[in-house]
Amino acid sequence: MAQSLEGVKVLELGSLIAGPFAGRLMAEFGADVIKVEPPEKGDPLRDWRHIYKGTSLWWKLQSRNKKSITVNLKSEEGQEIIQSLVKECDILVENFRPGTMEKWNLGYETLSAINPGLVMVRVSGYGQTGPYRDKTGFGSVGESIGGLRYITGFPDRPPVRVGVSLGDSLAAMYSVIGAMMALYHRDVQGTGKGQMIDVSLYESVFSLMEGALPEFDKLGAIRKRTGSSLPGIAPSNTYQCRDGKYIVIGGNGDAIFKRLMESISRPELGEDERFQSNSGRAAYADYLDEVIENWTKTVDLETALHVLDEKGVPAGPIYSIQDIVNDPHYLSRGMIEDFQMNEKESLKIPGVVPKMSETPGGTKWLGPDLGQHTAEVLENWLAYDDKKISQLKELGII
Repeated sequence: MAQSLEGVKVLELGSLIAGPFAGRLMAEFGADVIKVEPPEKGDPLRDWRHIYKGTSLWWKLQSRNKKSITVNLKSEEGQEIIQSLVKECDILVENFRPGTMEKWNLGYETLSAINPGLVMVRVSGYGQTGPYRDKTGFGSVGESIGGLRYITGFPDRPPVRVGVSLGDSLAAMYSVIGAMMALYHRDVQGTGKGQMIDVSLYESVFSLMEGALPEFDKLGAIRKRTGSSLPGIAPSNTYQCRDGKYIVIGGNGDAIFKRLMESISRPELGEDERFQSNSGRAAYADYLDEVIENWTKTVDLETALHVLDEKGVPAGPIYSIQDIVNDPHYLSRGMIEDFQMNEKESLKIPGVVPKMSETPGGTKWLGPDLGQHTAEVLENWLAYDDKKISQLKELGII
């Protein structure tokens, strides 16, 4: 089947997470993504976290469907290669510190003059403007200054992090959304004009802070860490079952709350005037949590899930990756792929999101070897011959 981004050419510069994750999302739906890496070492992600046979397993996933070329961006010859590739591509994604691309003669003004239709996505910690633009930015810092870390954890303990690079991933998603809107503006609206998309890590996180800003502006309310509960929305929490396992229950809808109370044999609370709206329930959140956990502690997790599912109450277990791999729903939805690495081995990788009926995404190959596609891309995109490619290799440009 056709893929939605077939024919779209993407040049990915940068390393680690935010920019490359954006490239991955586009590659999964058919875009021709050329990942540019420095010669010899490549993207540091190749050496991050768990290494299998010399290569990071995370890399295998993050760079699936991409082609790797090596170019020394600090050299004049390397910059000329990128400028030539830009003539052929639709989107360029970079996540260097602001000013770096300009230092290499690869800023937006330079590249858009070469290709006026270029969509240039620029990902950084704090954005391309403002007093913090030159500060080094990482996803963890973006999560902190964006407000997320302040409200994550328990009130009597220091702020904690989510166990994945959430700030980077959010910025990557906004990068792709921005790039797709820019392509629509260029191609469907028919302007023919590209644009620069400025995505910052901290703003990507800040955008998810729900009503925190207007609540502070009008009421002086400052959201704080509340552990596993959801302040102002009740009941919604994590509860322990008889077998020591935990269940997440969301009973905060008016009708759902009544069904929850019936499920735990407390129907009178479902009819109590105090609890007919969320604002009333929120005032008694601690009491309702105690009532619910008094019930969950009398049943094991499997029983609790069965009872609540029967009543249509949102509830679920807290999964580890081991639980996920064995879950029948994940398997039926194609979210656990067994991809053939070589003749003898396969590798489990996540399926592609979202599911599209006519132009689904998919995995064509896993993260490539460093510079695996350099000669192919230079030949096909720029018509370089073997002699010129060999000369560039000897000079350390590629």
